[in-house]
Order: sequence, then C-alpha cells, then structure tokens
Amino acid sequence: MIPFNKPFLTGKETDYIKQAVESGKISGDGIFTKKCHQFFEKRYGFQKCLLTTSCTHALEMAAILLNIQPGDEVIMPSYTFVSTANAFVLRGANIVFCDSRYDHPGMNEDSIEDIITERTKAIVPVHYAGVACDMDKILAIAQKYDLFIVEDAAQAIESYYCDKNGKKRPLGSIGHMAAFSFHETKNIISGEGGMLVINDPQFNERAEIIREKGTNRSKFFRGEVDKYSWVDIGSSFLPSEIIAAFLYAQLECIDQIQKRRNEIWTTYWEALKEVEQSQMISRPFIPAYATNNAHMFYIVCQSGQLRDFLISKLKALQVLPVFHYLSLHKSEFYSKKNIQQELLYSDAYSDRLLRLPFFYELKIEDIRFICATISKSVNEYALITQNN
Repeated sequence: MIPFNKPFLTGKETDYIKQAVESGKISGDGIFTKKCHQFFEKRYGFQKCLLTTSCTHALEMAAILLNIQPGDEVIMPSYTFVSTANAFVLRGANIVFCDSRYDHPGMNEDSIEDIITERTKAIVPVHYAGVACDMDKILAIAQKYDLFIVEDAAQAIESYYCDKNGKKRPLGSIGHMAAFSFHETKNIISGEGGMLVINDPQFNERAEIIREKGTNRSKFFRGEVDKYSWVDIGSSFLPSEIIAAFLYAQLECIDQIQKRRNEIWTTYWEALKEVEQSQMISRPFIPAYATNNAHMFYIVCQSGQLRDFLISKLKALQVLPVFHYLSLHKSEFYSKKNIQQELLYSDAYSDRLLRLPFFYELKIEDIRFICATISKSVNEYALITQNN
C-alpha cells in the first residue's frame, strides 16, 4: 500500500524528548520551546513567535488579540479548513467568504474589495499548498480600509513571497499576525502543534497573557512581577516541552527535509507533464511572485466524475489519494445563515482537486507508478466518455 501520508522521523525526536523529561520541566516554555522560538525568529525574521498546541489555537489567539466582537466581519476564502473560520466565529464574527482564483485554490485577491463593508475588521489570506497569495494587493486593500491581516500559513513553512520591490519575504512575516501548523501532514511536524507569529509589537504582551490562561505568568517566570494573577481572558494554548522537543529535532533537519520534498514534487511535475497536455487534468500553478515549498502535489481534474474515476483506479492498486476541502459556504453550519453565495471556483476545487501521496520516504519508482496509473486511467476514462 502507498498511503497518502507517513510521518517522517529524523531520529533525534526521542533523544530530545528524553532530555526534556530529564530536565525536570515538561510543562512548556522550557529549553526546547525557547530553542524553537529562536530558530524561527532568526531564520525568518519573525518579530515574535509563540508555540501553540495547534494552528487552530494560534488562529483563536489571533482572533482574541484583534478584539473581534459579535457582528464584526472577517474576510477569508471558502476553500479552506474549518479552523480558519471557527477561530473568528467563536468570537462572534460573521464570516464573509470570497472565491478562489481561476488558476489556483488560493483566494481571489481581486474580489476582496467588493465584499468589504463598514463592519469588516480583518482579512485572512490562506496560503494554500504553501503558495503565496498576492500580498501586495492584500496589503494595499488593508491599508486603504484600515484592516488587520492574519496569514493562515498552516501549509507555508519555508515559502516566500516576492513583493513589488523585489524583496523576498517569508510567508508569515507579512501580516500583523500569522498561524502555522506542525500537524503530522505538514513539512515539519510535531504530531499536533502550531505557532502564532506576531509581526506587530502592540500584540506582544497580551499574546503572552492569552496563551497562559489570561494570567501574567510569563512575566512572573522572568522575574518582572512578584506574583501572577488573572488579568485578561485566555486559555491553555501553551504546548508541553514534549511537543517542542519533537519539533526541534525536525527543525534541525529542515534543509534535508525540504530537499527531499522538492525532489518528490519535481518528479510528480515532470511525470504528469504529458498527461496535462490531454487537458483532462492540470498541474499546480505557481505565480511568479511565489515560491514552492513542496507541501503537497495535487492535480485538478476536468470533472468530478474523472476525479472519482481516478480515486477508484488508484485505490484498486493500493494507492491512497485524497480530495481536500469542501467549500465552507456550502457547509451545514453556514447554510443555516441563509446567505446565498455563488463561488464557482471554490466549488470547482472542492469537486475536482485530488491530492496525491506525498511524504519524505515516498520512493521515486512509486511516484512514477502513480503517475503511470493516472495516465492510463485518464486515457481509459476518455475512451469511455467518447463511447457514451
């Protein structure tokens, strides 16, 4: 069987976990948490990093920090994971969805301004597959209407945006805040885990408080106050040292991991070039301003029927591809609001996008087998539809 995903271990994870246990502090914000924070801040120039128990929690912290109130509106793509929306819904926000681009599942930047109202508070661009949204456009809109930007960079570690001045900027460093994921399906993993990046210093102190159950406990541990107390709302967003130790072992090997993932991505890209010429499928599009962090490899099928056909053919050969998001504006929860929206491209990706197996130990010969099966199945499907 070729699974969709298989977590990669560098070999040092259990050693570092053992060190964390033996240090006598495993509750969080210990030596490995600090090492992770320093790594991200030094490598990417993030102003402040805070590890969290998940990307979901990082987004929830961002919503609290922006003081989202009932009735505030937050703009985001419909084609995203439910956590992107839930974080703001929990604060009472009304989510305003925009469509995807015709050439990429990311949000259509040109449609954002049309859905801004006097109640709009923030824009949440999602860097789908680690490919940047057009951040110059989004920044210009945010400045014009005095809006906050929270980057959903769950899939975007080690990805960059080239701005209009030619500067290469790490994703997650551009908005007021950003959220990353270290779930086991991501490039760099800790099982579960995430990180809030703060690029606007006005949020620094409150972020520490919210992360520590609404207390100024971080100040107490630094010796800045003689006791800590409840000073704000918050929750238990702080991960244990066990998670941080696992993550740090991964970070030490980030270049090795990225090199291998890029080899896998390029192999898929080359092997499916000929199939794409049939116009039955298309390969991922990377805009000129974006880099590719090889987070995933997907194809977009000509129809939902073709996607279903490919899934059945691959599964029969013990290969497990998967589709991805279902448009949130068509979800059971959102439909209760009786808001009628037609987001054609978001729905098209929901119906037609197919993610292929992608993990560090995936063999090149397995990739070629997968691609040969896709090619053969596409030809078979074309014959069937022609005869019908």
